[in-house]
Amino acid sequence: MAGAPKLNPSRLLRHLSPRAFRRAMRFFPPIRNTGVRVTHISDDWRHWKAELPLDHRTRNYVGTHFGGTLYSAADPHLMLAWMHILGPGAVVWDKAAAVRFRKPGRGTLHLEFEIPEAQVAQVRRRLASEPKFDLHYTLQWLDRAGDVVAEVDKTVHFRAA
Repeated sequence: MAGAPKLNPSRLLRHLSPRAFRRAMRFFPPIRNTGVRVTHISDDWRHWKAELPLDHRTRNYVGTHFGGTLYSAADPHLMLAWMHILGPGAVVWDKAAAVRFRKPGRGTLHLEFEIPEAQVAQVRRRLASEPKFDLHYTLQWLDRAGDVVAEVDKTVHFRAA
């Protein structure tokens, strides 16, 4: 239909509660196709947990986790968390990333991060005084024993909207 408004899923998702957002992510193809499952998002959006099972979507030729899946399954979470924490007054983008593989991943892997409240306050202050800046993070995929399987370094870019 000509002239009909285009549906923008990201705008709709911004208004969901953390619990509803976590459930909706299961159906978003870039998330669903990695095999990752977000298992927890705190009410203030600062604490996230995810798991990545070893299955037909995530298994490589030698029977361990595919490296590209380890990266892509960790990719969006920090940016999404910051977008919800800061709201429409800030622009948040993933700017760069690198992954280091520490050991073969077997079984279900776990990723968890928390953005401290002090860092949220610091980012808000910087957005008020600086046109743009970057923050660097390292996320870790852990196996059942708590050993690091892979580290994903992320550079997140911020600027005032």
